[in-house]
Amino acid sequence: MSTHPDARRVLDAAPRQLYVAGAWRDAEGGATMPVEDPATGETLCEVADASVADGAAALDAAVAAQRDWAATPPNERSEVLHRAFTLMQERSDDLALLMTLEMGKSLAESRGEIAYAAEFFRWFTGEALRIDGYFKQAGNGQSRVLVMKQPVGPCLFITPWNFPAAMGTRKIAPAIAAGCTMVVKPAEQTPLSMLALARLLEDAGLPPGVLNVVPTSSSSELAKPLIADPRLRKLSFTGSTEVGRTLIAQASEQVLKTSMELGGNAPFVVFEDADLDAAVEQAMVAKMRNMGEACTSANRFHVQESVAEEFAARLTAKMQALTLGHGADEGTDVGPLIDADQRGKVAELVDDAVSKGATAVTGGGIRDGAGYFFEPTVLTGVPTDARLLKEEIFGPVAPIATFTTEEEAVAAANDTEFGLVAYLFTRDLSRALRVSEALETGMIGLNQGLVSNAGAPFGGVKQSGLGREGGNEGIAEYLETKYVAVKL
Repeated sequence: MSTHPDARRVLDAAPRQLYVAGAWRDAEGGATMPVEDPATGETLCEVADASVADGAAALDAAVAAQRDWAATPPNERSEVLHRAFTLMQERSDDLALLMTLEMGKSLAESRGEIAYAAEFFRWFTGEALRIDGYFKQAGNGQSRVLVMKQPVGPCLFITPWNFPAAMGTRKIAPAIAAGCTMVVKPAEQTPLSMLALARLLEDAGLPPGVLNVVPTSSSSELAKPLIADPRLRKLSFTGSTEVGRTLIAQASEQVLKTSMELGGNAPFVVFEDADLDAAVEQAMVAKMRNMGEACTSANRFHVQESVAEEFAARLTAKMQALTLGHGADEGTDVGPLIDADQRGKVAELVDDAVSKGATAVTGGGIRDGAGYFFEPTVLTGVPTDARLLKEEIFGPVAPIATFTTEEEAVAAANDTEFGLVAYLFTRDLSRALRVSEALETGMIGLNQGLVSNAGAPFGGVKQSGLGREGGNEGIAEYLETKYVAVKL
């Protein structure tokens, strides 16, 4: 484990039990599962490993709490969120360190995620007070149309390991604001951050049963009967498209309302008129945030031929200056990948590209020693048949391909089944608008490498998902529309 002076204190204080119906309790039969430090491969601790019966108990609690929570005044729901935002700020250092220990990212990045996660509590503090409908005269003048918005009901949230706090608050905050109860199944690799959020919300005054957290090593076994239960009314998942397809199929049996934030294959397009200094700086943000383990990570770089060599040289210099190490150690820029499987997938994609003619101008391999480290890598001369131009890398690898014309750039950027986010760098306003309209993605970073914002609608098109999280659109995912025809 890290030698950080607060590591043991923070780990010992972290909750490790299930949180069901407002109570902390062991899993059925006392079952536990290990939480690993990806920087060392060592076990940090054991947490409760929920069974199918534990999942059912969590849904029972959410269903039992739904009526009262839906009837809770918006002011009170808003106040819970505001207290949660304040507590998250107060506890940010400990929450960040806990995240680093179980997920691997640097403390600087963990602090950034905690700040981002807290913003969803702040944003939906206001949205809880802005749920509205309307009243109007019918066209025939003989009746009135009354439209209201009501909470959809009990929800199941399945959250990923790469942003274990923010992907939780992005779902939990709007559900609280809308008046929905929930069962949360965090990623097996990173349950501690979600359990810490449950404790924080308990301290913020969230009533028992509104939030229930059930970490498990048997995700599909626990989730499947919950999705099939007619009392569940919404499913929200963040993760791979492959798993998302399976969950959508399961959800269709109950015609569940679904939100899916799935895989990405983000193109990073640099035109010759771009500010190259800014493009390289933002490329580092878009590529190396979270060690490249982000659905929004720049997956492939399409650079106009006339500036490709210069862009690659500057990006390489930046990547070579990064320091690998334990995320909790001072001076670390790049932590480990989440586990051996993920590191193996990254290595396989790099090897495939190199075997087909790409050149690794820096990095390209697994670092020797403990932990799941992969070297920051830049590949040039990447051929069109390289798998990493089609598949999500989820690691610190920047493949660079070139284009000649604007039409070629757009075609290359859109040549994927995914459509989450794209990054576009140009100083030509007309080109920026043309290309932004032509790109088949739900989000675009125009001359910037970061699009995440609690006040903006996050989500994709094509096989990158359904629905939006955050922004004005975020709370709509947790509301149903009811129309009342009023006879005069």
